[in-house]
Amino acid sequence: MTRPPGGLLPLDALGAKGPYRSQNRLTVADVTGEGVAELSLVPPLFVGRTVTALREASPPPPDERAALLTRAARLFATAELGGQSAEDYRHAVSRVGGVPISVVRTAAESVAARLSRVYESVQQARPTGTVNDWRDPLTRTGRGVWLRRGEVFAVHAAGNHPGTHSLWPEALAMGYRVAVRPSRRDPFTPHRIVTALRAAGFGDDQVALLPTDHDRADALLRDADLGLVYGGEDVVRKYAGDPAVLLQGPGRSKMLLTADVDWRDHLDTIADSVSGHGGTGCVNTTAVFVQGDPAPLCAALAERLAGLVGLPPQEEKAVLPVLPAAAARAVEAHLLHRAAGTRPWLGGDGVVDELGDGSAALRPAVHQLDRPDAPQAGVELPFPCVWVAPWTPRDGIAPLRNSLVLTAVTHDDRLLDRLVTEPTIGNVYTGDHRTYEMRPGLPHDGYLAEFLMRSKSVIRD
Repeated sequence: MTRPPGGLLPLDALGAKGPYRSQNRLTVADVTGEGVAELSLVPPLFVGRTVTALREASPPPPDERAALLTRAARLFATAELGGQSAEDYRHAVSRVGGVPISVVRTAAESVAARLSRVYESVQQARPTGTVNDWRDPLTRTGRGVWLRRGEVFAVHAAGNHPGTHSLWPEALAMGYRVAVRPSRRDPFTPHRIVTALRAAGFGDDQVALLPTDHDRADALLRDADLGLVYGGEDVVRKYAGDPAVLLQGPGRSKMLLTADVDWRDHLDTIADSVSGHGGTGCVNTTAVFVQGDPAPLCAALAERLAGLVGLPPQEEKAVLPVLPAAAARAVEAHLLHRAAGTRPWLGGDGVVDELGDGSAALRPAVHQLDRPDAPQAGVELPFPCVWVAPWTPRDGIAPLRNSLVLTAVTHDDRLLDRLVTEPTIGNVYTGDHRTYEMRPGLPHDGYLAEFLMRSKSVIRD
């Protein structure tokens, strides 16, 4: 792909008739303010026509979809796509999103691995009493058939971490046609995945990339049958009442350490859960609850995390997220406001580490709470920030609710029974497991297929 004057990489919209370079283009800048790419923005009319074309298209047969997804995974991992080599892609994501390059590299490998196993992973979610096709011989005596609830699936993508893009390709495996609206913080990952899928053999009317401005973003969700939306509390409030939208909001992942274990034996796991992958994910630990005095754990955790230093994200030794300096200052101000009344062990005087090029790293923060139901325990921020609170069995599981992941380090099986059956806790890990552990075939926030599919009885002659 030929780059325009100025060296900006053109990121075209990818519609049902191929790439489209619009007159309305957005300059995508890195954390220092330097332009990296030009993203074509499309109007609602283009969105509507594309979604109509996707709805009218028929998906490839299941076996063919599986083969195409596997081929796309190889292309995503190694090929030059959309004018970018695999390494150029990783550096662009790091520079623009401020995600450490080592984290981007690991995430890209994970996306490719999950993409290669998407069809297999989807089958893990299929009810055992159903079949994939009404023509299956089992339907002659009556059988449940697993079927789509719609035809077109829209995605308002996240930009905090490339790994979030390992989820939506599952919809393609189920026969949906998919349209993705990329985040301005990371338009590169979805552009590369869609390009790889098309290069692998998916038609232009099977998967599309539709960048829009914020004012017109709802057009895609309105035109599609079902949608997936990532965002913060404002996004959750906006779409909470829409049954056609699956929300991926703040994770508020947590850890619990009871008195029958020694937290010192698990300090590495706690620190990594807070800071691993740059501490930017919904599966990073937001709050730690400990039975007993939290102060010794706070001191040890602060000492461990204080050794993390700020570096430009594209440097190999970088481990902390980086933002434009003004944005980093805004995050810091929000932290200091929310932390009022807590005991700071790290980051109490600020977390911004300016790098001298217009960007700033966000250093870790550790704050001690005086009670398990303190409101700060639910404050999730996009860097390694953790709230440590006391907990006793009398407090029960109420402080642990509303968690995407909960790692419970305990030998109390009765407590684990309550945690596993609690509806507001998405995933429960017991023992020495980091909250960000994810594996192909396991549900993230439930299986995506639980939202996209339904079972229908078929009896035929």
